[in-house]
Amino acid sequence: FFSLTQKRCCNNIDSRGGRKPVMGERMMKIVTYNVNGLRQRILQFGSLRNLLNSFDADIICFQETKLSRQDVTADLVMVDGYESFFSSTRTSQKGRTGYSGVITFCRVKSAFSSTEAALPLAAEEGFTGLMCNSQTSEDKLPLFIEDLEGFSKDELFSVDSEGRCIVTDHGHFVLFNIYGPRAGSDDTERIQFKQIFYRILQKRLESLLHQGRRIFVVGDLNIAPFAIDRCDAGPDFDNNEFRRWFRSMLIENGGHFSDVFRAKYPDKSDAFTCWSQSTGAEVFNYGSRIDHILCAGSCLHKLDDLQCHSFIRCHVKECEIMTQYKRFKPESTPSAHMRKGGKSVKLEGSDHAPVILTLMEIPEVSLHSTPSLSARYVPMIHGVQQTLVSLLMKRRVSDSCKMADSDISVVSTSERIEEPIDIIGSSTRECDFLPNKDSERSILEPNKLSTGSSLETVSKSGSLFKKSKIQKCDESKKKARNSQSSQLSLRSFFQKSTNLDNGIKDSCIGFSDSQAEPSQPNSQSLENSAVFDHSSSPVQDEASAACDQDLAELNDSSRKEEKSNVASQEWQRIQKMMQNSIPLCKGHKEPCIARVVKKQGANFGRRFYVCARAEGPASNPEANCGYFKWATSKSKNK
Repeated sequence: FFSLTQKRCCNNIDSRGGRKPVMGERMMKIVTYNVNGLRQRILQFGSLRNLLNSFDADIICFQETKLSRQDVTADLVMVDGYESFFSSTRTSQKGRTGYSGVITFCRVKSAFSSTEAALPLAAEEGFTGLMCNSQTSEDKLPLFIEDLEGFSKDELFSVDSEGRCIVTDHGHFVLFNIYGPRAGSDDTERIQFKQIFYRILQKRLESLLHQGRRIFVVGDLNIAPFAIDRCDAGPDFDNNEFRRWFRSMLIENGGHFSDVFRAKYPDKSDAFTCWSQSTGAEVFNYGSRIDHILCAGSCLHKLDDLQCHSFIRCHVKECEIMTQYKRFKPESTPSAHMRKGGKSVKLEGSDHAPVILTLMEIPEVSLHSTPSLSARYVPMIHGVQQTLVSLLMKRRVSDSCKMADSDISVVSTSERIEEPIDIIGSSTRECDFLPNKDSERSILEPNKLSTGSSLETVSKSGSLFKKSKIQKCDESKKKARNSQSSQLSLRSFFQKSTNLDNGIKDSCIGFSDSQAEPSQPNSQSLENSAVFDHSSSPVQDEASAACDQDLAELNDSSRKEEKSNVASQEWQRIQKMMQNSIPLCKGHKEPCIARVVKKQGANFGRRFYVCARAEGPASNPEANCGYFKWATSKSKNK
C-alpha cells in the first residue's frame, strides 16, 4: 500500500506512462541531431539563429559538425540567447581532421547570475578527464578520475582527440553529448578504437552513478540495439558486440539506463533516424535508429521508497523522432526522387533526423554563471591571431606597393607626351596598387616649380601613363593565369590553331607606319620639340604595345574557342560511347549507374553497375531491384 503522497503522484501518471502537467511546472526540451556538417545546415536554414530556433528547445546537441578547431568562427558557434560548448577534432590522423565534432547549445535568458537549469554549472570537453580545458564556474569539476588503470595515457587521449563528447552539468542531471565512432566489420583498427571508447565511457557513467547523479546520454551512438531498429536485420544481427554492450546497459538487462524512445514506444516499427545517402534509402524509409536518448537515475521528487516513481514516469512527457527534418518529405511522391538515367536527385538536409525529449517539473538551480568552457570565452572565436608568416607576407606586399609607386612616379615625370589626353573615362578600379599620397605628391610637384600649360600637360599625361601601365600589367597577369588554368586537350598537341587575324595584323602594322610617318613641321611643333625632343616616342610605343596586346588577346580567344569546341566534341563522343555500354537493370529495364569500389582490397578501384533507383524493401517493386554487374575493366586509380 502506498501513502497518500504516493497515490497522488501515481494518479498524475497518464495512460501513456507520462506524468500529467501540474500547476507551476517547468518544461524543458532537449534535442539531439547529427547535422552532417554544421555549415551546410546553417546555409540550409539561412543562419544559425534560424536553425536553433526551429527546434524551440532549451538544450540542443549537435553531432558531426565537421569543424576542425581552426575552422571554428563566431558565426558557426555563437548566437544571442544561447551559450555554446563545442569540441572539435584535434588529431592529425589521415581522414580524421574535420571529420567529427560535437557542440551543445543552451538557450538561456542570461549567461550571468542565472538560476536556469538549461545553463550548465560545469562543462567539460571529452570524458576521460585528460583535456586540460575542463572548467566549471568555480574552476572545479568533481566528476571522475578513477578505475582507468587498465588504459594507457595515449589510449585515453586518442579517445578525446577526435571531438566526440561534450559533458555539461545542469545540477539536476549531467548531460553527455556523444558522437559514437563508426567501425566497419573488417576494420580492426576502428573496431578496437570503438571498444576502448565505449569501455571508458561506461566507466565514466558508472562513476557518476556511484555519486548518485542523474545522467542523460544523447547523440549518434552508431548502434542500432534491436532488430526492430534496423530495416535489414539479418539472423546474425544480435551477435554484434556493440549491440550486446548497448543492451547490457539497459535496466531490463541489469543495467542502469533506459532507452527513452523505446520506453515510450516499445513496439513502434519503421522508427528510424538515419538513412544511407549513397543509395537514396530515405525515399522508402529504409534506415536504422542509431540516434538515442538514454537516461538513468531517480526522479526529482523527495520521497522515500516510491516504487512507482522513476525519472521517465515522473518527468518524461514525450520523446519523438522529428520526421519533419527528413530530406524526403512524406507528401512527395517517391517517383519524384527516383534516380533514373544515371542521375540522382540530391535531397537537401542531413541524412539523420533529430530526436526531441520533453521533460516536466524541472526546478531551477542555484545562482550561477556560464562555465569558462563556453564559446564566448574562447579567444580564437573572436579573432584569428596573426601568424609570423602572414605578417611578413603583408609587409612584403606593402613594400612592393611602395616600390611600384616610386618607380611609376619617376616615369610619370620623365616620360612626356606632347598633347594632353582626356583621362575622365579611364578606369583605375582594376588596379591592385593604387597611388598613395606620397606618389601623388611626387607627380604634382613639377607644377610647383614652373608655370605654363605644357608642364600641366606633363602632369596629366604622366598620371595617365601610370594608370595605363598598371592596368596593362594587371591585365597581362590575369591573362597569364587564365592561360595556365585552361585545360589542354590531347588533340591540341598535334594540331596548329588557325587564326583569322591577318587583317588585324595588317591594320596594326598600318597604324604603326602611319604614326611613324613624318608630318610637315610648323613653328609651334619645332618650338615644342626644342623642349621635348623625344615627345613622340611614348605615343608610338604605347600604340604599338596596344596593337600587340589586341593581337595576343585575339589569338588567345581563338585558341580557347577552338579548344572548347574540341573538348565538347570529345565529351559528346565519350558520353555516347558510355551510354551504349551502360547495362539496363533487370527489374525496371532502366539504365544503371556506375560506381567505383573505394574499399581497400582486391577490387579497389574497380567499376561496377547497379540499379539506379533508391534502396528500399525487397517487397516494394518501385525500390531498387538489386541488380549488380562488374564493368569489364578496372578504373584508373587516382
